Amino acid sequence: MLVFVSLLAVLSTAIVVAFAQAVDEWTWIAWAVLPLMAVNAVWISGGAATAIIGAFGPHKTPPEAPHRWRARSKTAILVTLCGEEPKPVARHLASLASGLARQDLADATEIFVLSDTGEGAATAREDAAFSELIAAGLLSYRRRPNRTNRKPGNIADWFVAHGASFDHMIVLDADSRMSPHSIRHLIWTMEVSPRVGLCQAGISLVPGRTRFGRYQRVTSRLLSRTFGQGFAAWSGPTGNYWGHNAIIRTEAFRAAVDLPRLSGPPPFGGAILSHDFIEAAWIRRAGWDVVLCPNLMGSAEDAPQTLQDFFKRDRRWCQGNLQHVRLLAEPGLHGLSRFHLICGIFSYLAAPIWLVLLALLSSELISVWGFLPVLSIAAVLLVPKLCALVHALPRARTTRRRSVILRAWLAELALSTLLAPVIMLRQTSFVGAILTGRDSGWKSPERPGIQLPQGWPEAALGIVVLALTIASGTTGAFWLALVIVPLLAAPIMMRKLNEVPS
Repeated sequence: MLVFVSLLAVLSTAIVVAFAQAVDEWTWIAWAVLPLMAVNAVWISGGAATAIIGAFGPHKTPPEAPHRWRARSKTAILVTLCGEEPKPVARHLASLASGLARQDLADATEIFVLSDTGEGAATAREDAAFSELIAAGLLSYRRRPNRTNRKPGNIADWFVAHGASFDHMIVLDADSRMSPHSIRHLIWTMEVSPRVGLCQAGISLVPGRTRFGRYQRVTSRLLSRTFGQGFAAWSGPTGNYWGHNAIIRTEAFRAAVDLPRLSGPPPFGGAILSHDFIEAAWIRRAGWDVVLCPNLMGSAEDAPQTLQDFFKRDRRWCQGNLQHVRLLAEPGLHGLSRFHLICGIFSYLAAPIWLVLLALLSSELISVWGFLPVLSIAAVLLVPKLCALVHALPRARTTRRRSVILRAWLAELALSTLLAPVIMLRQTSFVGAILTGRDSGWKSPERPGIQLPQGWPEAALGIVVLALTIASGTTGAFWLALVIVPLLAAPIMMRKLNEVPS
C-alpha cells in the first residue's frame, strides 16, 4: 500500500506542478480550477500506479489445489437471470455440470438458476431451455413471483431459504462463464483460507461478435492482467467485489445479505444499484478478508457488443456509483472500503470535471502557455498501456506473436483515444441527468421517441464547438482539437464498431 500511495503522490504532483508552472496569470478562476485538476490528476494517477505495481512488483503465483484434494465443503453455484436468452446459459450449465463431475465436485456443488424474468414468452423459453437439465437432476430452477430488490433481493431470497445448507456460494450472471477447474480452485482457496469471506476471480472477456466487442476483448487481454495484479497487491485483504465470478463464504455473507434501502426516491434513493461494492464493504466490516485472485484462468463474461448497449449499462452503473455518496460516512467501514467507494464515484465525476477544464482552457479564461500540462496528463494516461506492453512482449515466444501484440496494442491505443471524448460527453450527460433527478431504472425497456442515428449528436456538438473555436480565434484551440476530431468522426466510428465483421 505504501508503494501505491507513493506512486500516486509522485504522479499526481507532477501533473499539478506542470499545470501550475504553465499558468500565465493566477486569477480567481485559475485558483478555483487548481483543486479540480488535482482531483482528476489523483484519479488517473491511481490507474497508472496500479499498473506499475502490477507490471513490476513482486507477485506470488497462487498455488494449485493438490491433485488428490477433495472438497469437504458444500458450494452452491447461483446463476441469476432477468430476461436474458436462456439457451446459451443452459448449454454452459450442462457443460459445467459434466465438468464438475470430472473434477469430483458433483457431490460438493449444486447449481441453482434464480430467475427474475417477468411473465410471458420469456418464461416459456426458460422453462423449455432448462427442463431437461432439471429432469436430469443437474440443477434447480426457481422463478420469483415477487421480484423485489432486484438482483440482491433475488440472491437474498435464496440465501434465506437455502444458505444454511451451504458453506460457500459462487455467484454468476447470465453472461458469466466459469470453468470447472476455476471453481475447484476457488473452493480449495476458501477451505485453506478460513479468514477469506469473499474471493473475486479475475474476469476475461469471451470473443466479441462485433468490432466493438473485439476491441473490448483486446483491451481486456492487454490491460487487465497488470491492473488486476497491481490492484490485488495494494488492496490486500480489503479488495472489492464485481458482482459475479466470485466465491463467497455464506457465514460472511450474512453481514451483507440485508443491504440498506436508501431513503427518498431514485436516482439517489431507493434500492442500491451498484450493490457489489457495498456487499464487499459490509463483509470486510464484519472482519472477513475480501481478496482478488487476478490470474485465475477459466473465468470470463460477455461484454456489450454495441456502443448503445455499453452506454445503457454505463448509465445504470453511473447512477449506482453516485448513490454511494450517501454511504461514505457509514460507521465501521474499513478505510480502503471507503476508498473503493470514492474511486467508483470519481470514475464518473471525472468526465464532467475534464469537460469543464477543457472548456476553460480552450476559451482562455485560464491563460496557459506551452504544452507541458497536456503532455504530463497524456504521459500518465499512457503508463498503464506501456506497462501492459512491457508485461506482454517478453512473454511472447515468437517474433510473429510479438508482432501481433504490438499491432493490437497500437490499434487499442488509437481507438481508445478516439473513444475517450465520446465517453466523456456521455458520462457527463449521465451525471447531469442524475443530478437533475432522472432515474435510469434497472434494465429498463427502451423509451419511445425519436432515436437519433448513433454518433450524430456527438458530431453536431463537434461542429458547434469547432465553429465557436474558429470564431473566437483563441490560441486555446489546441486543447479542444483532441476532442473535436473524435466527435466529428463519431458517426463513422460508431457505425463501424457496431458492425459484425464478415
